[in-house]
Amino acid sequence: MEYVMTPEPAVNDPADAGPLCDESEFSALIEEMVAQEAPQLFAVVQEYGERVDARIAAWGMAFPDHTEVISTDHTRRISLSTPSRALRLFSFGDRIRARLTWVSAVKAP
Repeated sequence: MEYVMTPEPAVNDPADAGPLCDESEFSALIEEMVAQEAPQLFAVVQEYGERVDARIAAWGMAFPDHTEVISTDHTRRISLSTPSRALRLFSFGDRIRARLTWVSAVKAP
């Protein structure tokens, strides 16, 4: 697999600039930025039969403009326009249906 690095957005040279605030306030600003811009996490769950069994087939991250999905068996990495597009890739006939399950809370390590 080949990785292509995209150029970072232009940033003004901070050499002559002083700190915006103290360390604790800056850390709080960064945490707020990360919380606001974090992608929504979801699982693609395959349901076998009529509630007979299920498994997580893939994990995904939904960004405002696209979705990334990685299968749990490491055979697929897919970029899609929306999370629901992944469902057709993990459904097979009438016996294996896929559903999206959104991660509502992340457990702390």
